[in-house]
Amino acid sequence: MTSPTAVVPASPVVVVTGANGLVGARVCAALAERGATVRAVVRRAGTAPELPGLTEHVGDFADADLAAEVLVGADAVVTTVHPMGSDRATQEQVAVVGTPLLARAARDAGVARFVHVSTCAVYDRSPGLGDVAETSALVGDDGDVYAVTKRDTDAALAEVEGITRVLVRPPAILGPGETSVWNVLRPAAIRDDERLRRANAAGTFAWVHVDDLAGLVTDLATGRVLSGPDVATGPVVDGCTAVNVAGSPATVADYVGTVAQALGVPTDFDNDLPAWTGQILTDRARGWGWTPAVTLDNALAELAAGL
Repeated sequence: MTSPTAVVPASPVVVVTGANGLVGARVCAALAERGATVRAVVRRAGTAPELPGLTEHVGDFADADLAAEVLVGADAVVTTVHPMGSDRATQEQVAVVGTPLLARAARDAGVARFVHVSTCAVYDRSPGLGDVAETSALVGDDGDVYAVTKRDTDAALAEVEGITRVLVRPPAILGPGETSVWNVLRPAAIRDDERLRRANAAGTFAWVHVDDLAGLVTDLATGRVLSGPDVATGPVVDGCTAVNVAGSPATVADYVGTVAQALGVPTDFDNDLPAWTGQILTDRARGWGWTPAVTLDNALAELAAGL
């Protein structure tokens, strides 16, 4: 059996797309803390984080000229871009078409590892189904546009050969930030739409804190998680390996209750409503050495304080 192997040097060059987003910015910061050289790809000039060792590159990451510029001499790529909330055609063009184009360009440039931030929304989590692992059934074509296009992006990356690919799959991402869906945008919707406060309190709220997510992504991009022949110890060399990343068990009551209390609006819990009550299993990530540091209590306290 081949032993696990490192894929990047001690001070790697890492390309990060969507570097001005919630996840991308945290990944850039974590990489900078470890002494990496970061090439931050953004669509608007002046929006990348100001960090030691970081250079901003402006444009479309799927553009061949920009890709050639940022990929030369790079050791790893981290992709965080998905136009959530856009129409289906836009999500397909940017994610399903664009992300594999960047992966193939990275392979041709000699990049060792391609880390894609996917989502647990790709899994079928219908009421009555149990826990979800990386081998669980995926959402069907009748799922929402975001879930289906993320699923299709993962499938397209699986077809790109000759480079080690990792699909990091988080559920709801908690953490402060102007663009944070679950700390800013979703709470505003819950405040304004009483229908979003009506739910089964016992339903699962699967979550992870952005800092813990960024930690795993950074470990993958910097080679702290070694590649090998067995998914139990790390990504498969030149393969496409999915890995779930989630925090401790939580319920809809934990999240919606925290938001409602902080905003001073009533809840409308109905335990007769159908709900998924399984868990996102993270045995694979933990086998790779990842352990979440942010507790549910701390994440919810941070959420409430921000509101």
